[in-house]
Amino acid sequence: MRKKILVIIPAYNEEKAIGKVIEDLLKYFPEGDILVVNDGSRDNTSAVASQYEGVTVVNLPVNLGIGGAVQTGFKYAARYGYDIAIQFDGDGQHLAEEIPLLLKRMEELQADMVIGSRFLSPDVDTFRSTMGRRIGIKIFEWINSLLIRQRVTDNTSGFRAFNREAILFLAENYPVDYPEPEAVILLGRNRFKIGEVQVKMRERQGGHSSIFGWRSAYYMIKVLVSIFLVALRYRVR
Repeated sequence: MRKKILVIIPAYNEEKAIGKVIEDLLKYFPEGDILVVNDGSRDNTSAVASQYEGVTVVNLPVNLGIGGAVQTGFKYAARYGYDIAIQFDGDGQHLAEEIPLLLKRMEELQADMVIGSRFLSPDVDTFRSTMGRRIGIKIFEWINSLLIRQRVTDNTSGFRAFNREAILFLAENYPVDYPEPEAVILLGRNRFKIGEVQVKMRERQGGHSSIFGWRSAYYMIKVLVSIFLVALRYRVR
């Protein structure tokens, strides 16, 4: 039986990129339903996304941050019986035609979550972010690998696939602020199987990242504290 797949796009002030993101998904991955979670944007993100037939837009009344937006998507997927959820950024960095790579890897490994990684194969020509961010990503790789005893090369990637069991778990337990590295620890500590597959990424196609300048250092400190706290919690599964 054909599996129900939901593509979750968290979006905050992405009016310049969201249209192209949706068009690519409709063209290259038509088998997936599309959910845009407009996270209290102050621009026309919601209006642009709502122009596309078959695209569901959920408008959050206030800006919850990326964690709240993605968790909203998981709650939607849980309620409406989706078998698989794809987390897909609204800034145009991810390639819709690569979603089948994540799904294939999930089936091969029988994994609960598969991460689209920029760093598994160094020879692949892809955008890998700035030097400062790559250092931070490497630190997350070392620490997360120690905590869950599994090497995960791209803990900050927002391109991920989740099976039904992971959807139900994360609908109730998803981290709030900067959730990607913390979610890896949360799933790893709770015995979910995690896999990765090499993908290509582009620079964001519009808007600005919320992590820049002094916020980068703040982000690192806050996430490191969060992942250690998550690692110390009792398992809930």
